[in-house]
Amino acid sequence: MPDLQPEDAKLVTLARSAFGRTGGPEGAAVRDTDGRTYLAATVDLPSLKLSALQAAVAAAVSSGVTGLEAGAVVSAAEAVEADGLAAVHDLTPSAPVFLAGPDGTVRSQA
Repeated sequence: MPDLQPEDAKLVTLARSAFGRTGGPEGAAVRDTDGRTYLAATVDLPSLKLSALQAAVAAAVSSGVTGLEAGAVVSAAEAVEADGLAAVHDLTPSAPVFLAGPDGTVRSQA
């Protein structure tokens, strides 16, 4: 993986903090077109289930965001889950989403 731009590295750091704070399976962060960031962890309730990336996009959209610059997910998974990636791309099809392991090492870009 090439070196990340500073703002993308910040997304990975924020996603890692959400991951570490909850002890859940994932943490995620997204950056909107104004440079604001939104982060979230996996939501796993009996009546509501969202991946961390879906929850971060939901937080952004509920704040009035209409476009995203990028996203990041911290997870032990091998790939960004499809529904979260689709949520990012619903807003901005070209927005990259970085996948990092729990140690913060970026493994791929979707």
